[in-house]
Parts: sequence; C-alpha cells; structure tokens
Amino acid sequence: MRGLGTGAIELSGSFKAAMAAVATIAALGLFVSACATGGTGARDEGPAGSDPLVAGTPRPSASPTKKEPTRLDVVKMVKDDPMVAKAVKDDLKPCVADEYPLDVSYGKVTGSTANDIVVNVMTCSDAVGLGSYVYRMENHKYENVFKAEEPPVYAEIDRGDLVVTQQMYEKGDPVSYPSSEDVITYHWTARHFAVVSSTRNVYSNAVGSSGTPAPAGN
Repeated sequence: MRGLGTGAIELSGSFKAAMAAVATIAALGLFVSACATGGTGARDEGPAGSDPLVAGTPRPSASPTKKEPTRLDVVKMVKDDPMVAKAVKDDLKPCVADEYPLDVSYGKVTGSTANDIVVNVMTCSDAVGLGSYVYRMENHKYENVFKAEEPPVYAEIDRGDLVVTQQMYEKGDPVSYPSSEDVITYHWTARHFAVVSSTRNVYSNAVGSSGTPAPAGN
C-alpha cells in the first residue's frame, strides 16, 4: 500500500508538470499565430507614418478679375492708337482740370467675352463729335476694330449692335441745326462690322434758331 501511494503521488506531479508545459507551448503558439495573421488592435495599422500620404488635389486659385480701363486709361489708349487721326489726338485735351471731352461706354457689341469699349471724342466748347471708336479685347489687350472720324459723329450700343449717328451740314448751317442726319446700324459678323440698316433724316431749314429742327422726310 505504501508503494502504491508513493507512486500515485509521483505520477500526479509528473502529470502537472506535463500539463504546465503543454499550456505554455499552447500560449506561445497563439502569440506567434496572432503576430503572423495580424491579429487585432494597433498592430493592424502598422507603424506610425508607414503609409504614404495622399495629398489632396490643389484647386487653382481664382485669377483676379481684370478691371475695365478707367476714363484716363481710355484717354491714353486713344492717344497711343496709331489708327486715330492726329487731329483728334490734338483736340483730346482736358476741358477743366483732368476732365477730358470723351464719352466712354462698356458693353457687348462684338461677341467678345470681355466688354467692348465704345469711345466718342468731342470738342470742349460745343460737344461736337470728332471721332468714334470701338475697342475689342483680343489677345489680352484692347484693339481698335472700328473708327468713324467725319464730324459730327457719335456712336453707341443699341441692343447688341453699334449705332452711329452722323450729322450732315450744308453751307451756312449753324452747328446746332444740321440739314440732315444719317443713322447707320452695324452688326458684328465674321470678325468685322457690317452695315445692316441705314436711315437718313432730312430736316427743314424753315425752323428758326430758337426752335428744334423737324424731319422733312427721308
């Protein structure tokens, strides 16, 4: 009986040792497996900074809107324009201080994406139109695409067309009472202006100097 009891005790101790070794190996195996398969937690993300950074596509900054030329800019543009007659340039002087005798209109008349500029140069004393011009934006600068320099003349934009009015005088007509008036409408076609209509108004010479001339017929 003593031999049996002692043997049972020794067998139990060996069994415990064996079980402890198995448990240790199993735990080690789970740890290795977890490392091999990626497991869970922070390890899944990898070391900080290991992934390449993807920069967002930069948006092009909006280019500043180009301001339209001021009146003084237009004065310089006309004076520097080789297509403008020297006589008109010589008369383009300030009437008072820095006030030049010219009317400037901005609008669409040539189909350009930028506004066109219609310029009328006049005299200081009686505002007689000396020359009318149209400037169109081409290749980032304004180019002269129309001129009329037979005074008195005046150009304006009317519903997308260019309307030029030219007063006609006969011998002895005062400046304020022309004998007739031509009104010509131009439309921008194939990169130039083409006449689409022309009207002549003939005024009566019987009207006194204090009245307003009335059309006598076309």
